Amino acid sequence: MAVAGLMPHRRWLPASVLALRRGYTVQTLVSDVIAGLTVGLVALPLAMAFAISSGMSPQAGIYCAIVTGFLISALGGSNVQIGGPTGAFVVVVSGIIAQYGVDGLFMCTMMAGVIMVIMGLTGTGTAVRFIPRPVVIGFTNGIALVIASTQIKDLFGIEIAGALPGELVPRMRVLIENAGHASPEASLVGLGALALILLWNRAVPRVPGYVIALLAGTAFVAMLQLPVATIGSVFGGIPSGLPDFRFPQFRPDLILTLLSPTLTVAVLGAIESLMSAVVADRMTGTRHNSNVELFAQGIANIASPLVGGLPATGAIARTATNIRSGGRTPVAGMIHAVTLLVILLLAAPLAATIPMAVLAAILLVVAYNMGEWHEIPELWKQGWTDRLVWMVAFGLTVLADLTVAVEAGMILAALLFIRRVSATTTVTKVTPESVERARVHALQDKRIPDYVTIFRIHGPFLFGATDKLTNLTTHAGEWQPVVVLRLRNMTAIDGTGLRAIQDFADAVHKSGRSLLLCGALPQPARLMSQAEFHRHVGAENILPNVEAALRRAGELIGQ
Repeated sequence: MAVAGLMPHRRWLPASVLALRRGYTVQTLVSDVIAGLTVGLVALPLAMAFAISSGMSPQAGIYCAIVTGFLISALGGSNVQIGGPTGAFVVVVSGIIAQYGVDGLFMCTMMAGVIMVIMGLTGTGTAVRFIPRPVVIGFTNGIALVIASTQIKDLFGIEIAGALPGELVPRMRVLIENAGHASPEASLVGLGALALILLWNRAVPRVPGYVIALLAGTAFVAMLQLPVATIGSVFGGIPSGLPDFRFPQFRPDLILTLLSPTLTVAVLGAIESLMSAVVADRMTGTRHNSNVELFAQGIANIASPLVGGLPATGAIARTATNIRSGGRTPVAGMIHAVTLLVILLLAAPLAATIPMAVLAAILLVVAYNMGEWHEIPELWKQGWTDRLVWMVAFGLTVLADLTVAVEAGMILAALLFIRRVSATTTVTKVTPESVERARVHALQDKRIPDYVTIFRIHGPFLFGATDKLTNLTTHAGEWQPVVVLRLRNMTAIDGTGLRAIQDFADAVHKSGRSLLLCGALPQPARLMSQAEFHRHVGAENILPNVEAALRRAGELIGQ
Protein backbone atom coordinates (compact mmCIF):
# COMPACT_ATOMS: atom_id res chain seq x y z
CA MET A 1 0.00 0.00 0.00
CA ALA A 2 1.59 3.31 -1.03
CA VAL A 3 1.37 6.62 0.80
CA ALA A 4 0.88 9.68 -1.44
CA GLY A 5 1.00 7.24 -4.31
CA LEU A 6 4.75 6.95 -3.99
CA MET A 7 6.16 5.21 -0.96
CA PRO A 8 5.24 2.32 1.36
CA HIS A 9 4.02 3.27 4.83
CA ARG A 10 7.21 2.22 6.60
CA ARG A 11 9.23 4.65 4.48
CA TRP A 12 7.31 7.54 6.00
CA LEU A 13 8.33 6.71 9.57
CA PRO A 14 10.84 9.12 11.18
CA ALA A 15 14.36 7.82 11.79
CA SER A 16 13.75 8.16 15.54
CA VAL A 17 10.89 5.64 15.42
CA LEU A 18 12.88 3.26 13.22
CA ALA A 19 15.84 3.48 15.62
CA LEU A 20 13.64 2.55 18.59
CA ARG A 21 12.08 -0.29 16.60
CA ARG A 22 15.51 -1.77 15.94
CA GLY A 23 16.19 -1.87 19.67
CA TYR A 24 17.60 0.92 21.79
CA THR A 25 20.25 -0.17 24.29
CA VAL A 26 21.74 1.52 27.35
CA GLN A 27 25.08 1.74 25.53
CA THR A 28 23.44 3.61 22.65
CA LEU A 29 21.75 5.96 25.11
CA VAL A 30 25.06 6.79 26.79
CA SER A 31 26.66 7.54 23.41
CA ASP A 32 23.72 9.74 22.40
CA VAL A 33 23.75 11.64 25.71
CA ILE A 34 27.47 12.42 25.44
CA ALA A 35 27.09 13.53 21.82
CA GLY A 36 23.96 15.57 22.58
CA LEU A 37 25.64 17.44 25.43
CA THR A 38 28.68 18.17 23.28
CA VAL A 39 26.66 19.43 20.32
CA GLY A 40 24.48 21.52 22.65
CA LEU A 41 27.55 23.36 23.92
CA VAL A 42 28.79 23.88 20.37
CA ALA A 43 25.37 25.07 19.19
CA LEU A 44 25.05 27.78 21.88
CA PRO A 45 27.59 30.29 20.50
CA LEU A 46 26.72 29.45 16.91
CA ALA A 47 23.00 30.05 17.44
CA MET A 48 23.66 33.43 19.05
CA ALA A 49 26.20 34.44 16.40
CA PHE A 50 23.91 33.55 13.49
CA ALA A 51 21.02 35.47 15.04
CA ILE A 52 23.13 38.58 15.68
CA SER A 53 24.57 38.52 12.15
CA SER A 54 21.05 38.21 10.74
CA GLY A 55 19.89 41.34 12.57
CA MET A 56 17.99 39.52 15.34
CA SER A 57 18.56 39.26 19.08
CA PRO A 58 20.83 36.44 20.33
CA GLN A 59 17.95 34.70 22.11
CA ALA A 60 16.14 34.34 18.76
CA GLY A 61 18.93 32.01 17.66
CA ILE A 62 18.75 29.98 20.88
CA TYR A 63 14.95 29.67 20.70
CA CYS A 64 15.26 28.51 17.10
CA ALA A 65 17.96 25.96 17.93
CA ILE A 66 15.88 24.48 20.75
CA VAL A 67 12.57 24.16 18.90
CA THR A 68 13.80 23.28 15.43
CA GLY A 69 16.65 21.11 16.70
CA PHE A 70 14.21 18.94 18.64
CA LEU A 71 11.61 18.70 15.86
CA ILE A 72 14.10 17.95 13.08
CA SER A 73 15.65 15.12 15.09
CA ALA A 74 12.31 13.73 16.29
CA LEU A 75 10.54 13.82 12.92
CA GLY A 76 13.37 13.70 10.38
CA GLY A 77 14.69 10.98 8.13
CA SER A 78 18.34 11.03 9.22
CA ASN A 79 19.81 9.22 12.22
CA VAL A 80 22.39 11.86 13.07
CA GLN A 81 21.32 15.13 11.43
CA ILE A 82 21.38 18.18 13.73
CA GLY A 83 19.08 21.03 12.76
CA GLY A 84 19.00 24.69 13.70
CA PRO A 85 19.97 28.15 12.46
CA THR A 86 22.89 28.13 10.04
CA GLY A 87 25.21 30.55 8.31
CA ALA A 88 23.59 29.84 4.95
CA PHE A 89 20.54 31.89 5.98
CA VAL A 90 22.39 34.93 7.36
CA VAL A 91 22.50 36.83 4.07
CA VAL A 92 18.91 35.98 3.15
CA VAL A 93 17.44 36.70 6.59
CA SER A 94 19.21 40.04 7.00
CA GLY A 95 17.94 41.12 3.57
CA ILE A 96 14.35 40.11 4.37
CA ILE A 97 14.40 41.93 7.71
CA ALA A 98 15.85 45.07 6.11
CA GLN A 99 13.12 45.14 3.46
CA TYR A 100 10.05 43.65 5.15
CA GLY A 101 10.78 43.74 8.89
CA VAL A 102 10.72 40.93 11.44
CA ASP A 103 7.08 40.05 10.73
CA GLY A 104 7.98 39.70 7.05
CA LEU A 105 10.72 37.25 8.05
CA PHE A 106 8.31 35.21 10.14
CA MET A 107 5.85 35.05 7.23
CA CYS A 108 8.63 33.95 4.86
CA THR A 109 9.82 31.28 7.28
CA MET A 110 6.37 29.79 7.83
CA MET A 111 5.48 29.91 4.12
CA ALA A 112 8.81 28.24 3.30
CA GLY A 113 8.01 25.61 5.90
CA VAL A 114 4.71 24.84 4.20
CA ILE A 115 6.49 24.50 0.84
CA MET A 116 9.04 22.10 2.36
CA VAL A 117 6.26 20.00 3.92
CA ILE A 118 4.57 19.75 0.52
CA MET A 119 7.89 18.82 -1.12
CA GLY A 120 8.36 16.05 1.41
CA LEU A 121 4.81 14.67 1.27
CA THR A 122 4.64 14.63 -2.53
CA GLY A 123 8.05 13.01 -2.90
CA THR A 124 9.37 15.95 -4.92
CA GLY A 125 11.91 16.88 -2.28
CA THR A 126 14.66 15.17 -4.22
CA ALA A 127 14.09 17.75 -6.99
CA VAL A 128 16.80 19.87 -5.35
CA ARG A 129 19.26 17.54 -7.09
CA PHE A 130 18.45 19.45 -10.30
CA ILE A 131 20.51 22.35 -8.98
CA PRO A 132 23.97 21.91 -10.55
CA ARG A 133 26.99 21.63 -8.30
CA PRO A 134 28.70 24.78 -9.71
CA VAL A 135 25.64 26.80 -8.66
CA VAL A 136 25.69 25.30 -5.14
CA ILE A 137 29.43 25.88 -4.75
CA GLY A 138 29.13 29.41 -6.16
CA PHE A 139 26.47 30.63 -3.78
CA THR A 140 28.06 28.78 -0.85
CA ASN A 141 31.37 30.54 -1.52
CA GLY A 142 29.55 33.86 -1.87
CA ILE A 143 27.56 33.43 1.35
CA ALA A 144 30.75 32.58 3.26
CA LEU A 145 32.49 35.70 1.98
CA VAL A 146 29.54 37.95 2.84
CA ILE A 147 29.23 36.47 6.35
CA ALA A 148 32.95 36.99 6.95
CA SER A 149 32.69 40.64 5.89
CA THR A 150 29.91 41.25 8.44
CA GLN A 151 32.14 40.07 11.31
CA ILE A 152 35.08 42.43 10.76
CA LYS A 153 33.41 45.25 12.71
CA ASP A 154 32.91 43.20 15.88
CA LEU A 155 36.19 41.30 15.54
CA PHE A 156 38.20 44.52 15.75
CA GLY A 157 35.66 46.58 17.70
CA ILE A 158 35.45 49.22 14.96
CA GLU A 159 33.22 52.13 15.98
CA ILE A 160 30.95 53.20 13.14
CA ALA A 161 28.19 55.79 13.26
CA GLY A 162 24.98 54.15 12.07
CA ALA A 163 24.44 50.71 10.57
CA LEU A 164 26.77 48.98 8.16
CA PRO A 165 25.63 48.97 4.50
CA GLY A 166 23.92 45.79 3.39
CA GLU A 167 26.00 45.38 0.20
CA LEU A 168 29.51 43.94 0.30
CA VAL A 169 31.43 46.66 -1.57
CA PRO A 170 29.95 49.65 0.33
CA ARG A 171 30.35 47.70 3.59
CA MET A 172 34.04 47.08 2.97
CA ARG A 173 34.53 50.74 1.99
CA VAL A 174 33.00 51.90 5.28
CA LEU A 175 35.09 49.43 7.29
CA ILE A 176 38.31 50.56 5.61
CA GLU A 177 37.45 54.22 6.13
CA ASN A 178 36.84 53.62 9.86
CA ALA A 179 39.70 51.19 10.46
CA GLY A 180 41.43 53.83 12.56
CA HIS A 181 38.60 53.61 15.11
CA ALA A 182 39.30 49.94 15.92
CA SER A 183 39.57 48.93 19.59
CA PRO A 184 42.96 47.43 20.58
CA GLU A 185 41.28 45.44 23.36
CA ALA A 186 38.58 44.00 21.10
CA SER A 187 41.18 43.21 18.43
CA LEU A 188 43.29 41.36 21.01
CA VAL A 189 40.31 39.33 22.21
CA GLY A 190 38.96 38.62 18.72
CA LEU A 191 42.25 37.63 17.12
CA GLY A 192 43.22 35.64 20.20
CA ALA A 193 39.94 33.71 20.06
CA LEU A 194 40.41 33.13 16.33
CA ALA A 195 43.93 31.76 16.85
CA LEU A 196 42.76 29.58 19.76
CA ILE A 197 39.97 28.00 17.68
CA LEU A 198 42.29 27.21 14.78
CA LEU A 199 45.08 25.80 16.95
CA TRP A 200 42.73 23.87 19.23
CA ASN A 201 40.82 22.28 16.36
CA ARG A 202 44.13 21.10 14.91
CA ALA A 203 45.60 19.83 18.20
CA VAL A 204 42.47 18.44 19.90
CA PRO A 205 39.90 17.86 17.12
CA ARG A 206 37.56 15.80 19.30
CA VAL A 207 36.89 18.78 21.60
CA PRO A 208 35.29 21.65 19.60
CA GLY A 209 37.41 24.80 19.66
CA TYR A 210 34.29 27.00 19.59
CA VAL A 211 33.42 26.05 23.16
CA ILE A 212 36.99 26.52 24.43
CA ALA A 213 37.29 29.95 22.77
CA LEU A 214 33.92 31.03 24.16
CA LEU A 215 34.84 30.09 27.72
CA ALA A 216 38.43 31.35 27.55
CA GLY A 217 37.56 34.64 25.82
CA THR A 218 34.71 35.40 28.21
CA ALA A 219 36.85 34.61 31.27
CA PHE A 220 39.77 36.68 29.92
CA VAL A 221 37.60 39.78 29.40
CA ALA A 222 35.87 39.37 32.78
CA MET A 223 39.11 38.95 34.76
CA LEU A 224 40.87 41.92 33.16
CA GLN A 225 37.69 44.04 32.98
CA LEU A 226 38.48 44.95 29.37
CA PRO A 227 36.32 47.67 27.79
CA VAL A 228 34.92 45.57 24.92
CA ALA A 229 31.38 45.15 23.61
CA THR A 230 29.50 42.18 25.06
CA ILE A 231 26.07 40.67 24.51
CA GLY A 232 24.95 42.49 27.65
CA SER A 233 26.20 45.91 26.53
CA VAL A 234 24.75 45.56 23.02
CA PHE A 235 21.53 43.60 23.59
CA GLY A 236 20.94 43.91 27.33
CA GLY A 237 21.59 40.20 27.90
CA ILE A 238 19.43 37.15 27.29
CA PRO A 239 16.20 36.70 29.27
CA SER A 240 15.89 33.55 31.37
CA GLY A 241 12.88 31.28 31.03
CA LEU A 242 10.83 29.96 28.18
CA PRO A 243 10.07 32.14 25.15
CA ASP A 244 6.65 33.63 24.62
CA PHE A 245 4.47 31.76 22.16
CA ARG A 246 2.66 34.03 19.75
CA PHE A 247 1.37 33.76 16.21
CA PRO A 248 3.19 36.30 14.00
CA GLN A 249 1.24 39.05 12.33
CA PHE A 250 0.08 37.69 8.99
CA ARG A 251 -0.40 40.16 6.15
CA PRO A 252 -2.21 38.69 3.12
CA ASP A 253 -1.15 41.68 1.01
CA LEU A 254 2.50 40.60 1.32
CA ILE A 255 2.04 36.99 0.18
CA LEU A 256 2.85 37.61 -3.50
CA THR A 257 5.56 40.12 -2.63
CA LEU A 258 7.26 37.63 -0.31
CA LEU A 259 6.97 34.72 -2.73
CA SER A 260 10.48 35.17 -4.16
CA PRO A 261 12.33 35.32 -0.80
CA THR A 262 10.10 32.50 0.47
CA LEU A 263 11.17 30.24 -2.39
CA THR A 264 14.79 31.19 -1.68
CA VAL A 265 14.44 30.18 1.98
CA ALA A 266 12.68 26.92 1.03
CA VAL A 267 15.17 25.94 -1.68
CA LEU A 268 18.19 26.95 0.37
CA GLY A 269 16.85 25.06 3.38
CA ALA A 270 16.22 21.97 1.28
CA ILE A 271 19.68 22.10 -0.30
CA GLU A 272 21.50 22.63 3.00
CA SER A 273 19.55 19.95 4.86
CA LEU A 274 20.00 17.31 2.16
CA MET A 275 23.68 18.20 1.67
CA SER A 276 24.22 17.83 5.41
CA ALA A 277 22.35 14.51 5.43
CA VAL A 278 24.48 13.21 2.54
CA VAL A 279 27.67 14.18 4.40
CA ALA A 280 26.31 12.36 7.46
CA ASP A 281 25.57 9.27 5.34
CA ARG A 282 29.16 9.21 4.10
CA MET A 283 30.54 9.52 7.63
CA THR A 284 28.29 6.83 9.13
CA GLY A 285 27.62 4.47 6.25
CA THR A 286 23.86 4.90 6.70
CA ARG A 287 21.24 6.34 4.34
CA HIS A 288 18.73 9.07 5.12
CA ASN A 289 15.16 9.43 3.81
CA SER A 290 15.10 12.72 1.87
CA ASN A 291 11.34 13.19 1.83
CA VAL A 292 10.84 12.49 5.54
CA GLU A 293 13.76 14.83 6.28
CA LEU A 294 12.22 17.64 4.24
CA PHE A 295 8.85 17.11 5.92
CA ALA A 296 10.53 17.53 9.32
CA GLN A 297 12.42 20.61 8.13
CA GLY A 298 9.13 22.11 7.01
CA ILE A 299 7.38 21.45 10.35
CA ALA A 300 10.36 22.96 12.19
CA ASN A 301 10.26 26.12 10.08
CA ILE A 302 6.54 26.51 10.63
CA ALA A 303 7.12 26.23 14.39
CA SER A 304 10.20 28.47 14.69
CA PRO A 305 8.43 31.84 14.20
CA LEU A 306 5.96 30.91 16.97
CA VAL A 307 8.82 31.46 19.45
CA GLY A 308 10.41 34.33 17.54
CA GLY A 309 13.01 32.10 15.90
CA LEU A 310 14.90 32.08 12.61
CA PRO A 311 14.69 29.77 9.59
CA ALA A 312 16.42 26.46 10.22
CA THR A 313 17.99 23.66 8.26
CA GLY A 314 20.46 20.82 8.68
CA ALA A 315 23.75 22.09 10.11
CA ILE A 316 26.77 20.33 8.61
CA ALA A 317 29.27 21.40 11.31
CA ARG A 318 27.01 20.37 14.21
CA THR A 319 26.03 17.14 12.45
CA ALA A 320 29.71 16.25 11.99
CA THR A 321 30.37 17.11 15.66
CA ASN A 322 27.49 14.85 16.66
CA ILE A 323 28.93 11.94 14.67
CA ARG A 324 32.47 12.45 15.94
CA SER A 325 31.15 12.64 19.51
CA GLY A 326 29.46 9.25 19.20
CA GLY A 327 25.88 10.17 18.26
CA ARG A 328 24.08 7.15 16.82
CA THR A 329 20.38 7.96 16.69
CA PRO A 330 18.08 11.03 16.56
CA VAL A 331 17.96 10.91 20.37
CA ALA A 332 21.32 12.72 20.36
CA GLY A 333 19.76 15.61 18.43
CA MET A 334 16.86 15.82 20.86
CA ILE A 335 19.27 15.84 23.83
CA HIS A 336 21.20 18.66 22.12
CA ALA A 337 17.97 20.71 22.12
CA VAL A 338 17.26 19.87 25.76
CA THR A 339 20.82 20.89 26.66
CA LEU A 340 20.24 24.32 25.13
CA LEU A 341 16.94 24.62 27.00
CA VAL A 342 18.63 23.86 30.34
CA ILE A 343 21.33 26.44 29.63
CA LEU A 344 18.65 28.99 28.75
CA LEU A 345 16.75 28.34 31.98
CA LEU A 346 19.70 28.16 34.38
CA ALA A 347 22.59 30.12 32.89
CA ALA A 348 21.10 32.78 30.60
CA PRO A 349 22.42 35.74 32.71
CA LEU A 350 25.99 34.51 32.18
CA ALA A 351 25.60 34.94 28.41
CA ALA A 352 25.54 38.70 28.89
CA THR A 353 29.30 38.61 29.58
CA ILE A 354 30.20 36.95 26.23
CA PRO A 355 32.33 39.38 24.15
CA MET A 356 31.06 40.21 20.68
CA ALA A 357 34.63 39.82 19.37
CA VAL A 358 34.64 36.16 20.43
CA LEU A 359 31.36 35.48 18.61
CA ALA A 360 32.80 37.23 15.54
CA ALA A 361 35.85 34.96 15.65
CA ILE A 362 33.64 31.89 15.91
CA LEU A 363 31.53 32.99 12.97
CA LEU A 364 34.61 33.72 10.85
CA VAL A 365 35.75 30.13 11.30
CA VAL A 366 32.25 28.86 10.49
CA ALA A 367 32.16 31.02 7.35
CA TYR A 368 35.48 29.66 6.18
CA ASN A 369 34.50 26.05 6.85
CA MET A 370 31.14 26.37 5.08
CA GLY A 371 32.75 27.91 2.00
CA GLU A 372 33.88 24.59 0.49
CA TRP A 373 36.89 26.41 -0.96
CA HIS A 374 38.62 23.10 -1.74
CA GLU A 375 35.97 22.47 -4.40
CA ILE A 376 37.05 25.44 -6.54
CA PRO A 377 40.32 23.94 -7.90
CA GLU A 378 38.48 20.73 -8.79
CA LEU A 379 35.68 22.65 -10.48
CA TRP A 380 38.21 24.77 -12.39
CA LYS A 381 39.50 21.65 -14.12
CA GLN A 382 36.07 20.68 -15.46
CA GLY A 383 35.81 23.02 -18.42
CA TRP A 384 34.75 26.58 -19.13
CA THR A 385 31.01 25.91 -18.82
CA ASP A 386 31.15 24.91 -15.15
CA ARG A 387 33.59 27.75 -14.45
CA LEU A 388 31.18 30.24 -16.02
CA VAL A 389 28.20 28.96 -13.97
CA TRP A 390 30.28 29.15 -10.78
CA MET A 391 31.45 32.71 -11.52
CA VAL A 392 27.90 33.91 -12.20
CA ALA A 393 26.52 32.29 -9.02
CA PHE A 394 29.41 33.55 -6.89
CA GLY A 395 29.48 37.07 -8.34
CA LEU A 396 25.74 37.64 -8.05
CA THR A 397 25.64 36.27 -4.49
CA VAL A 398 28.33 38.74 -3.46
CA LEU A 399 27.25 41.76 -5.51
CA ALA A 400 23.46 41.27 -5.77
CA ASP A 401 21.62 38.73 -3.62
CA LEU A 402 21.18 35.01 -3.26
CA THR A 403 17.80 34.86 -5.00
CA VAL A 404 19.16 36.48 -8.14
CA ALA A 405 22.28 34.29 -7.99
CA VAL A 406 20.35 31.01 -7.84
CA GLU A 407 17.91 32.07 -10.55
CA ALA A 408 20.64 33.28 -12.92
CA GLY A 409 22.81 30.24 -12.21
CA MET A 410 19.94 27.85 -12.93
CA ILE A 411 19.02 29.62 -16.18
CA LEU A 412 22.63 29.59 -17.37
CA ALA A 413 23.08 25.96 -16.34
CA ALA A 414 19.90 25.00 -18.23
CA LEU A 415 21.13 26.75 -21.39
CA LEU A 416 24.51 25.04 -21.11
CA PHE A 417 22.70 21.74 -20.50
CA ILE A 418 20.88 22.14 -23.81
CA ARG A 419 24.14 23.07 -25.54
CA ARG A 420 25.99 20.08 -24.08
CA VAL A 421 23.27 17.61 -25.08
CA SER A 422 22.98 19.02 -28.60
CA ALA A 423 26.76 19.01 -29.03
CA THR A 424 27.01 15.34 -28.11
CA THR A 425 24.09 14.17 -30.24
CA THR A 426 25.37 12.63 -33.47
CA VAL A 427 23.96 11.01 -36.60
CA THR A 428 26.38 8.63 -38.31
CA LYS A 429 26.24 6.06 -41.07
CA VAL A 430 26.59 2.41 -40.08
CA THR A 431 29.34 0.69 -42.02
CA PRO A 432 30.99 -2.74 -41.73
CA GLU A 433 34.04 -1.01 -40.32
CA SER A 434 32.06 0.77 -37.60
CA VAL A 435 30.34 -2.50 -36.64
CA GLU A 436 33.72 -4.20 -36.34
CA ARG A 437 35.12 -1.33 -34.24
CA ALA A 438 32.16 -1.67 -31.86
CA ARG A 439 32.77 -5.39 -31.34
CA VAL A 440 35.23 -4.83 -28.45
CA HIS A 441 32.52 -2.83 -26.64
CA ALA A 442 29.76 -5.43 -27.03
CA LEU A 443 28.86 -7.79 -24.20
CA GLN A 444 26.74 -10.23 -26.18
CA ASP A 445 29.69 -12.34 -27.32
CA LYS A 446 31.61 -12.22 -24.03
CA ARG A 447 31.39 -14.24 -20.83
CA ILE A 448 31.10 -12.19 -17.66
CA PRO A 449 33.21 -13.86 -14.94
CA ASP A 450 31.56 -14.59 -11.62
CA TYR A 451 33.97 -12.19 -9.87
CA VAL A 452 32.75 -9.17 -11.89
CA THR A 453 29.68 -6.93 -11.49
CA ILE A 454 28.94 -4.61 -14.44
CA PHE A 455 26.90 -1.41 -14.41
CA ARG A 456 26.32 0.84 -17.39
CA ILE A 457 25.15 4.44 -17.81
CA HIS A 458 22.87 5.27 -20.74
CA GLY A 459 22.37 8.84 -21.96
CA PRO A 460 23.66 12.19 -20.67
CA PHE A 461 24.87 11.93 -17.06
CA LEU A 462 24.24 15.52 -16.00
CA PHE A 463 22.85 17.26 -12.92
CA GLY A 464 19.45 15.84 -12.08
CA ALA A 465 20.35 12.27 -13.03
CA THR A 466 23.23 11.60 -10.65
CA ASP A 467 21.13 10.04 -7.86
CA LYS A 468 20.55 7.03 -10.11
CA LEU A 469 24.20 6.07 -9.56
CA THR A 470 24.25 7.11 -5.91
CA ASN A 471 21.30 4.83 -5.13
CA LEU A 472 23.29 1.78 -6.24
CA THR A 473 25.66 2.00 -3.28
CA THR A 474 22.96 0.81 -0.86
CA HIS A 475 23.47 -2.67 -2.35
CA ALA A 476 27.29 -2.62 -2.35
CA GLY A 477 27.41 -5.72 -0.16
CA GLU A 478 25.89 -7.79 -2.99
CA TRP A 479 28.56 -6.86 -5.56
CA GLN A 480 31.42 -9.05 -6.77
CA PRO A 481 35.09 -8.18 -5.97
CA VAL A 482 35.52 -6.19 -9.20
CA VAL A 483 32.96 -3.58 -10.30
CA VAL A 484 32.99 -2.36 -13.92
CA LEU A 485 31.23 0.89 -14.84
CA ARG A 486 30.52 0.93 -18.58
CA LEU A 487 30.47 4.42 -20.08
CA ARG A 488 30.07 3.44 -23.74
CA ASN A 489 26.52 4.84 -23.94
CA MET A 490 27.06 7.84 -21.64
CA THR A 491 26.85 10.58 -24.25
CA ALA A 492 27.72 13.57 -22.04
CA ILE A 493 28.77 14.45 -18.51
CA ASP A 494 29.13 17.63 -16.44
CA GLY A 495 30.84 18.52 -13.18
CA THR A 496 27.91 17.27 -11.09
CA GLY A 497 27.92 13.93 -12.89
CA LEU A 498 31.68 13.65 -12.54
CA ARG A 499 31.42 14.26 -8.81
CA ALA A 500 28.77 11.52 -8.57
CA ILE A 501 31.15 9.04 -10.25
CA GLN A 502 33.90 10.13 -7.85
CA ASP A 503 31.60 9.46 -4.89
CA PHE A 504 30.65 6.12 -6.43
CA ALA A 505 34.34 5.23 -6.76
CA ASP A 506 34.93 6.15 -3.11
CA ALA A 507 31.99 3.95 -2.04
CA VAL A 508 33.26 0.99 -4.09
CA HIS A 509 36.76 1.29 -2.64
CA LYS A 510 35.39 1.72 0.88
CA SER A 511 33.54 -1.59 0.46
CA GLY A 512 36.86 -3.29 -0.31
CA ARG A 513 36.23 -3.73 -4.03
CA SER A 514 38.01 -2.56 -7.18
CA LEU A 515 36.42 -0.22 -9.73
CA LEU A 516 37.13 -0.20 -13.46
CA LEU A 517 35.77 2.35 -15.96
CA CYS A 518 35.59 1.59 -19.65
CA GLY A 519 34.44 2.85 -23.03
CA ALA A 520 34.13 6.61 -22.33
CA LEU A 521 33.10 8.64 -25.39
CA PRO A 522 35.08 11.76 -26.41
CA GLN A 523 33.28 14.43 -24.35
CA PRO A 524 33.21 12.45 -21.06
CA ALA A 525 36.77 11.21 -21.64
CA ARG A 526 38.00 14.77 -22.23
CA LEU A 527 36.32 16.12 -19.08
CA MET A 528 37.59 13.22 -16.98
CA SER A 529 41.11 13.86 -18.25
CA GLN A 530 40.88 17.60 -17.47
CA ALA A 531 39.64 16.83 -13.95
CA GLU A 532 42.47 14.29 -13.45
CA PHE A 533 39.92 11.62 -12.61
CA HIS A 534 42.61 8.94 -12.77
CA ARG A 535 43.67 10.03 -9.26
CA HIS A 536 40.47 8.46 -7.89
CA VAL A 537 40.70 5.04 -9.53
CA GLY A 538 44.20 4.80 -11.02
CA ALA A 539 45.10 5.36 -14.67
CA GLU A 540 45.48 1.61 -15.18
CA ASN A 541 41.82 1.12 -14.22
CA ILE A 542 40.42 3.41 -16.94
CA LEU A 543 40.09 1.17 -20.00
CA PRO A 544 39.13 1.84 -23.65
CA ASN A 545 36.47 -0.91 -23.85
CA VAL A 546 34.75 -3.67 -21.91
CA GLU A 547 37.00 -6.33 -23.42
CA ALA A 548 40.04 -4.63 -21.91
CA ALA A 549 38.14 -4.13 -18.64
CA LEU A 550 37.43 -7.87 -18.34
CA ARG A 551 41.12 -8.64 -18.94
CA ARG A 552 42.08 -6.11 -16.25
CA ALA A 553 39.56 -7.67 -13.85
CA GLY A 554 41.23 -11.03 -14.36
CA GLU A 555 44.61 -9.46 -13.54
CA LEU A 556 43.23 -7.98 -10.32
CA ILE A 557 41.81 -11.34 -9.23
CA GLY A 558 44.93 -13.20 -10.33
CA GLN A 559 43.45 -15.16 -13.20
